[in-house]
Amino acid sequence: MLVDAIHAGDGAVVVCSAVDGDAALVERVRGGDEAAFAELVRRYQPRLLRLAEATVGNRAVAEEACQDTWLAVVRGVDRFEGRSSFKTWLFRVLLNRARTNATREQRAGHATRGDVDVEEFDANGAWAVPPVPWSDQVDDRLVAEHLAQRVHDLLPALPDQQRQVVVLRDVEGLDAADVAHLLGITDGNQRVLLHRGRARLRELLAAEMGRVR
Repeated sequence: MLVDAIHAGDGAVVVCSAVDGDAALVERVRGGDEAAFAELVRRYQPRLLRLAEATVGNRAVAEEACQDTWLAVVRGVDRFEGRSSFKTWLFRVLLNRARTNATREQRAGHATRGDVDVEEFDANGAWAVPPVPWSDQVDDRLVAEHLAQRVHDLLPALPDQQRQVVVLRDVEGLDAADVAHLLGITDGNQRVLLHRGRARLRELLAAEMGRVR
């Protein structure tokens, strides 16, 4: 669920509210509590579907991946050891199912690692030219909140990997290391994809705002 819009100075497009009580629900699911499972589905299904669509680009395949993910949760919840958050574990299951389903739907083709410009980093892996934080120009929080929905609506305009990184970082609030691990990319690639995704959203929003003036 999207709650807050852009946070000044941190570069985030939107943030996701903290979800409490996952551990308790997981324990209840392990004990066969159907109501607890239903609550997890209610809590995470829209978010899983958003991430699945960002991964496969097809609503039907995304919905199938979500169904497979929940089946995997029922069958494998006892193997969740709590070394990561339940949300991160759930997203990892979803990404695995989505990729499998996409391959089955003849979407494998030529896999891309994302359009990354190596020259944006120096020899030590740091930014050669640091990106401008997303919200440097946003000093009115009310305006930022109104922009949040448009940002969400514009996500499908991003290339697949940029969209995945933006969804995981700025919508779901995962940290950089988790996102890089989930997507099987380097931290440097993750940073570039996030920067490019945010920059493209800025361009699209600026174009829209220019048209309504």
